[in-house]
Amino acid sequence: MQQRAATAIPRPAWAEAPRERLAAWAEAERGRFFLWLPVLMTAGAVVFFSLHADPPPWLAPSLLAAALAALAGGWRWFPRRAAAAGAVAAALGFAAGQLATWRAPPLMEVPTRAVVAEATVRAVEPLPEGRRVTLEAARLDGGAPISRLLRIRLRATDATPVATGDALRVRALLMRPAPPAYPGAWDLQRDAFYQGIGAYGTALGASARLAEGAPSWPADLLQRTRETIAARIGAVLHGSTAAIATTFLTGTTSAIPEADRRAFRDSGLAHLLAIAGLHIGIVMGLVFGGTRLALAVWEWAALYWPTKQIAALAALLAASGYMLLTGAHVPVQRSFAMACLFTLGVLAGRRALSLRGLALAMAALVLLEPHLVMSVSFQMSFSAVLALIVGYEALRPWLLRLRGEGRWRGRLASHVVALAVTAALAGTFSAPFAAYHFGQVQVYNVLANMVAVPLTALLVMPAGLLSLVLMPLGAEAVGLVPMGWGVDAVLWVARFVSSWPAATIMVPHLPAWGLAVVSLGLAWAGLWRTRLRLAGWALVGIGLASPACERPPDLLMSADGRMVGLRDAEGMYVQTAGSAARFTLDAWRVLWRAQLAQPLGCGRAPCELRARPDDKVALLVRGDPPDSACTAAVVMSLEPVHLPCAVPLPVVDRFSVWRDGAQAIWLSPDGARVLSDRAERGERIWMPRPTPRNRLPPGLVPALAEELPAEP
Repeated sequence: MQQRAATAIPRPAWAEAPRERLAAWAEAERGRFFLWLPVLMTAGAVVFFSLHADPPPWLAPSLLAAALAALAGGWRWFPRRAAAAGAVAAALGFAAGQLATWRAPPLMEVPTRAVVAEATVRAVEPLPEGRRVTLEAARLDGGAPISRLLRIRLRATDATPVATGDALRVRALLMRPAPPAYPGAWDLQRDAFYQGIGAYGTALGASARLAEGAPSWPADLLQRTRETIAARIGAVLHGSTAAIATTFLTGTTSAIPEADRRAFRDSGLAHLLAIAGLHIGIVMGLVFGGTRLALAVWEWAALYWPTKQIAALAALLAASGYMLLTGAHVPVQRSFAMACLFTLGVLAGRRALSLRGLALAMAALVLLEPHLVMSVSFQMSFSAVLALIVGYEALRPWLLRLRGEGRWRGRLASHVVALAVTAALAGTFSAPFAAYHFGQVQVYNVLANMVAVPLTALLVMPAGLLSLVLMPLGAEAVGLVPMGWGVDAVLWVARFVSSWPAATIMVPHLPAWGLAVVSLGLAWAGLWRTRLRLAGWALVGIGLASPACERPPDLLMSADGRMVGLRDAEGMYVQTAGSAARFTLDAWRVLWRAQLAQPLGCGRAPCELRARPDDKVALLVRGDPPDSACTAAVVMSLEPVHLPCAVPLPVVDRFSVWRDGAQAIWLSPDGARVLSDRAERGERIWMPRPTPRNRLPPGLVPALAEELPAEP
């Protein structure tokens, strides 16, 4: 039997073209796929913290095992291998979040009455008025030590000498970490959970130091050193100058008055108060230059020693000490990680890959402290550095042409332009995150930074480092006095620029999904090389337009039931029962883009609230609701309300906010939609549950109701 010869069927040209284009694109983007792995790790962590319920313990290991199996099975074909590697990265981020949750100590029961706390002082922080102490292993009324930290504000008149390591006794009223100001607002309870904080409190009397102790851990020794440096600064400088100088040298910002903090924020100089890449760069530059100059003067070292490598190691050592001294916050951790890679590049005689270093720093932070991916410092820090790296890669030829042959005019012009470009790039890329968290953008930040950054680099930081070197000799005033001059100049710039007309512009509040689209767009535009990066700017535009797809709530009730707010076409109106929380009020202003809060004007009689003329009415009542309440779209009250209506009606009363947190209400011609904070966040481990153990004190609801002002 004759066998027929097998012939290969050629693939059509239209089938080969996509493979060729994909191969060409992959070759052009070689080395860029690795940069996406930390981004996907961050996305996995964000997914974990955004869930509405705690996942089962087996979920993260199962996801990671499945992703690793897919990676092992698809290693031959690049697209499958890249997708599997991305899945592994996302699973790692998710697993890091679950591991951090497992490591965190459990929530504590916060007593509703005043208690006497005896504990070891973990940290002492100065405030504009008084001090704040962080206590560990506290015993409440002589009970067993608790596993979480207490942060208590001492009375302004309390002169008890307190330092880290001391045993302290204080009578205080404790409170749980505050819930979000409205559904979808910033989650302070999540932050406190991963920071190990169990409760905040206010001292009701003078504290008593039971025993003077010495720091037993390196972290405690560093904290004691910070407190000593702050005290030495306060002996030479005073007021806001001392508080800002303390921030530059110890990373402690708690003593800066709110007015000056707002001036830095409104002028676009808030990054100077967040120890980050600028500060570490100045420290490393000064130490590197000083060490190399000293070695160059010594003839033997200049001829036989690798002076550049020695100077780089000395600069890295100084940067590590500065990072530890200032508290190792997120921006400085990222900067130090990149500094380590840069130093390795110097030692190896190669130029460090900046984007790769940024990616490695992000991956390390996600694995070690995954909860920080939700913080504004993480988001603004990495977005700003990405902008600087990508921007200077594109603008470097133009800046070199501007510099020319190195004459002083060209060098001066290039430095001035570089300052403006740096401020514009960092400010532009971080603006969406500032808009999401703070609801505003700074208009004159480029001008303010062009003056304040050189002052910080040439006067403030060098003088501050000199003072640290001279402190063991008791001669720190030699450096602190000129440092104070520089701080005063920077503070003047912040106050002056923030006072200009329209220094800040309120912007629409981005929804969470809009911020996610913006983040993806910025990463897409910054990480790719080819024209594919242009699609990232389209994503950024879609994310920035996302506020048009969502309408802010018309009514809000705070989580403590002491404040009701209404937003209509004319502005924002607020009714308070007693003293309202300033934090909540500021959050409402950001959400509603309203500067001033006006009284709502509701008294003892039922008050009809309506955001638009054609909307149904929301009824704010006191005491027993009237018979007409059943015709309203929703009933609000500071007391428990029972409505004997034939048709169930939404009710937002004191028990509603106690049980489910802050409430948001949207009115429409068809009725009302009510969203609670618990419905928005779900049930997560960091959210305290209302139980009989933490029920409301007797008589609190009637007392709150009596605080409502009468009808004007």
